[in-house]
Amino acid sequence: MAFNMYGDEPELTNSQKAAILLISLGPEYSAMLYKHLNDEEIEKLTLEIANHKQVEPEVKAAVISEFYQMAIAKNYLSTGGLEYAQNVLEKALGSERASAIISRLTTSLQVRPFDFLHKTDPGQLLNFIQNEHPQTIALIMAYLDPDQAAAILANLPPDRQADVSKRIAIMDRTSPDVLREVERVLERKLSALVSQDFTVAGGVKAIVEVLNRVDRSTEKAIIENLEIDNPELTEEIKKLMFVFEDVVMIDDRSMQLVLRQVDNKDLSLALKATPPDVADKVFKNMSKRAADMLREEIEFMGPVKIRDVEEAQQRIVNIIRTLEDKGEVTIARGKGDEMIV
Repeated sequence: MAFNMYGDEPELTNSQKAAILLISLGPEYSAMLYKHLNDEEIEKLTLEIANHKQVEPEVKAAVISEFYQMAIAKNYLSTGGLEYAQNVLEKALGSERASAIISRLTTSLQVRPFDFLHKTDPGQLLNFIQNEHPQTIALIMAYLDPDQAAAILANLPPDRQADVSKRIAIMDRTSPDVLREVERVLERKLSALVSQDFTVAGGVKAIVEVLNRVDRSTEKAIIENLEIDNPELTEEIKKLMFVFEDVVMIDDRSMQLVLRQVDNKDLSLALKATPPDVADKVFKNMSKRAADMLREEIEFMGPVKIRDVEEAQQRIVNIIRTLEDKGEVTIARGKGDEMIV
């Protein structure tokens, strides 16, 4: 149970405490601190500050006291280590409070490898790593956000895309020595962080998250190359992926739920170049009048760019994946198995 220094009221969130601290410091010092925050942090804090019309004196005092204790504890950690910090804090604050502060600090100070790259532009990062060995690229991408990794993967040469994807998928545990060596190479351009423990990254789910975010042409090319190189791994990846043609695996009730949230223009574009079974799946889950109108719209649409079709299909897939996360859509997978997604 978390230690609550604010009486019987629910414990404040870290954002609320930060807002109260900035209010207490006043506009001049708060503005100085804002210079060290990113846009998202500034927006979040500004909203919290706006919501605090009045701060009780005892709450203000408690927040300032906690901030001071955390700052002192961090200084003890950096100068004397964990055991030294624990001993000093126990003498000053008692064992319970000391343990709470140390626990919070050690949790907040843990950093994933390559954390410094998360705010780096993918295009700039691509320039740094594109000539590295595929295993090195895979290692770095495994620790990036999926959107960031997808942008890099899409811009690698086609022959490297499948190779890097395979290496991410079969990656398991990485030695801290290897991580430090790779980070050291990038240190000259950016900055480096050191990992002290073995960390787990990569794997099939990691590459699926990346592939789900690249454009469909890139996705298809990677899957086709992977099928030649490693059919078993490709099958494992495909089981976790969902593409537009997979709507045939959605049960009718779920399909109707999806269609209620899809834009009609996207639907007509998405069906412009699809196999008959996919179109039939959609039409049979619409009213006859709506299905006839959709067929007519597709017929009179005229030529369209493949890219526009793929983007419309991807928007529909994104809706399905959102419903998947909420557990509102049923997709049949494999031989007779069903998975609630």
